Formats: sequence, C-alpha cells, structure tokens
Amino acid sequence: MSEECTKSSCSGCPSAGNCSQQKTDFREPMNAYSNVKHVFGIISGKGGVGKSAVTSQLAVKLSRMGYKVGILDADITGPSIPKMFGITEKAMGNEENLFPVTTPGGIKVISVNLILPNEDDPVVWRGPIIGGVVKQFWSQVVWGEIDYLLVDMPPGTGDVALTVFQSLPLDGVVIVSSPQSLVEMIVKKAYKMALMMSIPVIGLVQNMSYLVCSHCGEKTYIYGKGKGAETAKELNIPAYSELAIRPEIAALCDAGAIEKCDAEGLDEIVEIVTSL
Repeated sequence: MSEECTKSSCSGCPSAGNCSQQKTDFREPMNAYSNVKHVFGIISGKGGVGKSAVTSQLAVKLSRMGYKVGILDADITGPSIPKMFGITEKAMGNEENLFPVTTPGGIKVISVNLILPNEDDPVVWRGPIIGGVVKQFWSQVVWGEIDYLLVDMPPGTGDVALTVFQSLPLDGVVIVSSPQSLVEMIVKKAYKMALMMSIPVIGLVQNMSYLVCSHCGEKTYIYGKGKGAETAKELNIPAYSELAIRPEIAALCDAGAIEKCDAEGLDEIVEIVTSL
C-alpha cells in the first residue's frame, strides 16, 4: 500500500505484508476443538445495572430456542454467572485444555470462579494477568459446537473490555443500562469505544426501567422514565428493550435457578442476534 492508499484490500498490492498502514490483528486463535459460530459481548459503562442477569437471560432464551449456547464470564474480579446458574462443580482440564461446566439446561459456562479453590476467594491480579485469563478462556477452553457464545464483560471501558474487543471475533455487542441520566452518558462512552474498535452495537437494554404493581398492573417509574429509547434512536442502535424491576428474577439469580426464568422483554434483542 502507498502512503495515500485507498484500497479496501491488500490483495495484489506489491507492498502487501510490509506496510505501515496495515492493521495488526490481535485476535487469539480459537481452540482447536471448538467451533464457535457467533460471539457477542454484553457490556455496560458502569456496574450495578444487571448486566450479568441480562447475559444469563439472553443465554436461557437462546438455549430454549434450540441453539447451542455458551457463556464466557470475562468479569474476572466480579464473577457472578456460576452463582446464577447454581454451578458448584469445578472446571476440569489437562495440560493443554480447559473444559467448561454445563448447566442443567445445556449452557456451557467458563468463569474464574470455576477454577478458584473457593468461590469467595478474591482475584488480586494486575490487568495484564486478567487479560491473559480472558484470552485463555477463548483459546484454551474446549467449547465444542457453539452457535452463540455470550461474553459477560466487566463494567467500564478498561483493560478487559479492550482485550475482549481486540482478541475475540465479536459479531456485535449489547449495552445494558439503567434509567438514570448519569447512565445515559456512560452508555455513550461504551458505544463510542465499540465504534472505535469497529464493533457494531446491535442492542441497548434499559434494565430496571419500572415496577409493575402486582394488583393493578400499573407501571411505576421509580428512577424516572429514562432516555434509553431516545439514546438508541440517536445512536442508530437497531434493537432496544426495556426490562421491568422483577423481584422474582433476583430471587432466581440468588437461588442459582436463572434457567427457570421466562426471559421476558428480550425478543427484539434476540431477533437481531439470531439474524446475524
């Protein structure tokens, strides 16, 4: 490529392979015993918005539709996926590979809590080590046949998010938020990071949007109505979902029984995911 190169491909260029404009590919190779067809990241600009619960419900819904689903828990310092699915056994491995744990509903899960001696042991690791573990969860885990791998990412736009964006072949990301105005600003930070990394944002989920009265069905917007729909429209995000505050979902997560949930309200997100 020349200094003023406008080519969309390096094919046929005499400078191919020796060009300062050629982008470095940081993607890690897929495990030799895995065939993962699609990878989607579930992200949030800040913590406490229910990102892992949304990830779990998306996985359950996709699994019930007959797809083979896996969850890579990339929230290394705050893993919660195993607890939500009631997984107590440890992931097994050999000198070369690690094997995910399969939930009763058939969803394959890998998480740092599945390799730590105790689930409440803290992960006191520096960023490069944490990033290395995320890469290993992709390249050294025997996922087998997977239609959709969901990556539950830690909140924010730091080291791990960058590692996932650069190292995994993401087809897109779903942003999870809550109704507060502060979160709207954080959503845009997450959106712009994905844009910088050339990863499409396919959906926005505004979690904890309202509370439904169990007697009359009236919706109460405890945190205000929020601007999720307006933000999705402004940013041209194709799918938008509002989820209610549902104590029964929290109870299922606490009981390790999230696979019993109805995953209500995520149809539009799932439609986009399965169309790609």
